Amino acid sequence: MPRTAALCLAGSLFSAHAQTARRNSPAILDQFSDSVQTLAARVAPSVVEISVTRYGPREESTTGRTSGVTLGRQQAVGSGIIIDPNGYIVTNAHVVANALRIRVTRMSQMAPSASPDQIISDALALAIAPPVDATLVGVYKELDVAVIKIPADGLPALHFADYHKLRQGQVVFAFGSRQGLGNSMSMGVVSSVARQPEPDSPFVFIQTDAPINPGDSGGPLVNTAGEVVGMDTFILSQSGGSEGIGFAIPSPLIELAAHELREHGHMHQQMIGVGVQTITPTLAAALKLTRDSGVLISDVAPDGPAESAGVKLNDIVTAVDGRRMENVPMFTTAMLSHPAGQKVKLQLERGAETLTIEVAPVEETHDTDHLADRIDPEKNRIRQLGIVGISIDKQITDILPGLRGPYGVIVAALSASAAASATGLQVGDVVHEVNGTAVSDVDGLRAMMEKFKRGESVALFIERDSKLQYLSFEIE
Repeated sequence: MPRTAALCLAGSLFSAHAQTARRNSPAILDQFSDSVQTLAARVAPSVVEISVTRYGPREESTTGRTSGVTLGRQQAVGSGIIIDPNGYIVTNAHVVANALRIRVTRMSQMAPSASPDQIISDALALAIAPPVDATLVGVYKELDVAVIKIPADGLPALHFADYHKLRQGQVVFAFGSRQGLGNSMSMGVVSSVARQPEPDSPFVFIQTDAPINPGDSGGPLVNTAGEVVGMDTFILSQSGGSEGIGFAIPSPLIELAAHELREHGHMHQQMIGVGVQTITPTLAAALKLTRDSGVLISDVAPDGPAESAGVKLNDIVTAVDGRRMENVPMFTTAMLSHPAGQKVKLQLERGAETLTIEVAPVEETHDTDHLADRIDPEKNRIRQLGIVGISIDKQITDILPGLRGPYGVIVAALSASAAASATGLQVGDVVHEVNGTAVSDVDGLRAMMEKFKRGESVALFIERDSKLQYLSFEIE
């Protein structure tokens, strides 16, 4: 075939292919759009808006005459993910920090096939949907994870994705209540599967360019299957709004923390009594280490499990339980996931020497763990406060020697009720006084609370983390 004829044939084929592609493009885009709509309809009902009432500093008056800081009630908005049909919701710890009241608004379950009028009507109804009071179940501040619960069952729960299958460039979707606009959704890609904010940060985050804004904290970052790959947590921004640099807590860490918080109200962590840091080239050169990256033992607790087993300062951790260690987050995750009751096998480098040391970890203790066998859910329940309490006596003061006063009632558990949310009480708090009157025991506290009528003001004088403060609220 002559060259000219061949070129003409090739040009005709290319033109035909281009025309076919143009004809198919709308269909392909429609299919993609339909898939995204189906995903939104499946995920949105499992995302909630969280409204929190807390005390915070009020703005100074326009006259500039304010002296000192004035505290007042503040409203904050965040998001949450339903992880259990029985009302358990995971969110960020900073969303519910210092909450006096936590309220949850659920999204609707609107099918993609719904009529346009139904969709618009449903979307507008969300703005006036009645919220439900939630109870704080537990908080893990280090990871910024909290679990709350609402009185409900049969809720649509989301499943966690396999984080190890996450890849850079993967399409993801962020859901939440950005700037208080509930049931919002955005799309982007995974910018990085693992990003460490600081060299010695114990955890890594997923970086995404899917727009995340204030109010989205606690919402899910999902894959195209509608599975949770991460929880929206923070952004890097010069303006305060999304600039395409958002971060989410990876799914396995959320799942682990949520399980522990539901079971115990706090994290049960295995401790071996060491501090670790990331090895940098500068640190390696200064200490003349054998490698310029990895995990360095920077602290060994006196008389702790690690010291007793023979671990020394400046040992380099190369593996934990046979898993290679390259950074601090890997070490933290290995310790969090280590089975209870089993020894931790550390592979170490000490100068030119390589050795393996087995350490018997101890579980981090929490004061409330010692009180479980003293709780009678019915006898110790104080309905007006939505708590299960334990009277302080000599046995309690022996167990908890750091208490500020030898009288009062310890909050051992919270019920999923409006009363528990309204007071702002947390597990571990000690109620010492009610409106200036000392609390003697559970029966005395119950009797005091039964005297109040709707609308009356109450001030609980409590002890929290060895600090004294007031919690005030109105009887509803």
